[in-house]
Amino acid sequence: MTARRAQAAHQAPAIRVRDLEKSYKDLHVLRGVDFDVERGSIFALLGSNGAGKTTVVKILSTLLRADAGTVGVNGFDAATQAADVRRSISLTGQFAAVDEILSGRENLVLVARLRHLRNPGEVADGLLERFSLTDAATRKVATYSGGMRRRLDIAMSLVGDPPVIFLDEPTTGLDPQGRIEVWQAVKELAARGTTVLLTTQYLDEAEQLADRIAILHEGRVIVNGTLAELKRLLPPAEVEYVEKQPTLEDVFLSLVGAKEGER
Repeated sequence: MTARRAQAAHQAPAIRVRDLEKSYKDLHVLRGVDFDVERGSIFALLGSNGAGKTTVVKILSTLLRADAGTVGVNGFDAATQAADVRRSISLTGQFAAVDEILSGRENLVLVARLRHLRNPGEVADGLLERFSLTDAATRKVATYSGGMRRRLDIAMSLVGDPPVIFLDEPTTGLDPQGRIEVWQAVKELAARGTTVLLTTQYLDEAEQLADRIAILHEGRVIVNGTLAELKRLLPPAEVEYVEKQPTLEDVFLSLVGAKEGER
């Protein structure tokens, strides 16, 4: 790759999705999805259960082929350069994929060895420190809290420093403290330059984390913008002469409810 091409690839969005379609027999899950994700940002794909969020992630991570449209990840085409895409990403599903019999450090060392990295112990220790798990490094994961397991799961996905990470419903089943721990970990990822695409059905999660939010409804992105831009879609409410800004929940329910009313 020439220097000019390398520079252009670096400046291009980390993720680019155009006209994405996917159906399962007569069920149309994605109906022309479009969005970009800038490098080093947190992008939230927000939607109800069944909106198509996980299908989008599976296509982005090359686990599923689209029926139509194009997907670019880290400058590679997901359909024709799947191996390059897989080397550029990491995927964390809805439930922590950790071995409870092993310690936290042993889980990380195992992944580092599987990826043929030099000094797997150093890699593990660095990630344990980064995710505030050093004190629990030698404990079996079976003794970890939900938030700790999730943080370890994210740490495992970062072995090898992938530039793009997909988090599919990262706080499913966690208590409030566990969710806050994961939120802090996700913010740290972006602060270090990792591009994060997360799917969520939790409005406060998108509000807390995302630089941009796309609302996916019935297989289409019906709105895409920053939190401030989304809030401007609804007029502020006046209560006793005090201006009240709409919340993300107000925006979501207004848009999704309006679409449902059109059916």
